[in-house]
Amino acid sequence: MSPFWNRVASSILRVTVTVVVVVMVAQALSACPTCKDGMAQDPARINMVRGYFWSILFMMSMPFLIFGGLGYYFYREMKRLQTMLKGQAMAGTGPSRSTGSF
Repeated sequence: MSPFWNRVASSILRVTVTVVVVVMVAQALSACPTCKDGMAQDPARINMVRGYFWSILFMMSMPFLIFGGLGYYFYREMKRLQTMLKGQAMAGTGPSRSTGSF
């Protein structure tokens, strides 16, 4: 067999195994929403359901807040650097450009 067909067979095997695992696990995972709905109807456990909701919301928002905060920080630093270099260029105190060797 050629290397191409080995890769195709390997890919087909991976996809087949993945589909089988997903189908086998799907039934076990479908019980989770049922438990959540059952707990939501119980007045004694309504606060626990709210706690799950807010904790999931908090955990899902963290990557966006962290990467957004870092992105804003780097953007602000680049703008500050550009302003500083522009001010130096206008004042004529920018880095000198020598034509000699080190």
